[in-house]
Amino acid sequence: MQIGFIGLGLMGRPMALNLSKAGHTLHLWARRPASLDPFKAVDAKVHASPAEVAKNAEIVFTIVADAPDVQAVALGENGVAAGAKPGLIVVDMSTINPNAAREIGASLAAKGIEFVDAPVSGGEVGAISAALTIMVGAKPEVFEKVKPLFEKMGKSVTLIGDIGAGQVAKACNQILTGVTVAAVAEAFNFAAKNGADVAKVREALLGGFAYSRILENHGQRMLDRNFKPGFKAWMHQKDLRIVMEEAHRLGLMLPAAAATAQLFNAIVGSGMGEDDSVAALKLLEKLSTPV
Repeated sequence: MQIGFIGLGLMGRPMALNLSKAGHTLHLWARRPASLDPFKAVDAKVHASPAEVAKNAEIVFTIVADAPDVQAVALGENGVAAGAKPGLIVVDMSTINPNAAREIGASLAAKGIEFVDAPVSGGEVGAISAALTIMVGAKPEVFEKVKPLFEKMGKSVTLIGDIGAGQVAKACNQILTGVTVAAVAEAFNFAAKNGADVAKVREALLGGFAYSRILENHGQRMLDRNFKPGFKAWMHQKDLRIVMEEAHRLGLMLPAAAATAQLFNAIVGSGMGEDDSVAALKLLEKLSTPV
């Protein structure tokens, strides 16, 4: 297929490369020319604008920072909609507000363009290994057209419901992952300040009801002091902002998510926004009394 891909950052770059490995021709646009360097050796064509990408593609994937970026790429001047042919499918794999996804979908639908929201979980490692979890909001018939491409990027692909439902699922994912990262960091800091061997504590916890993938994977990163970003702290801050915006709109009490959102605000405010989200441990250490 002729596949458009816009958003060649930490996640998008390996996702697009996996589509290329599957035999598809890529049509690319990027704000930063350096983002295009990894595609010089594959079947990829670089275009001057998102509109030009759309003119040459059957499906256009986007994965950018936030809703205003999706809006600009999809509907702005020289955006995807400006170059779209009838029947084009736009698949946004960013993490944005569910209502923003619905509004963008409605605007594209008015122009005869199908829209899919399909945020992902799994970080850079999952993107590289094509092992992402993909949560999808779409018409069932549109989902079936895109599903074979999702399966080249992820190992778990679930149609949640209509447009916006994928973003609801991703918000739930970010509540669970954010709160659990915070809990693991608190537990490790508690153990260390009590003079316990944190690695042995983790080993014990992995054998009981406290087990989680976060404790296993992120916990190991904390032990290794590996703060290189697989998922940057500022991105988790942004995702939890979306959660709290929705909680406010719906009148929901989300006490654990609210506290974790404040934790990530503090991580970013302390200059660790470019670190992995496991930098929660560094913040707690910084705020604790030295032993």
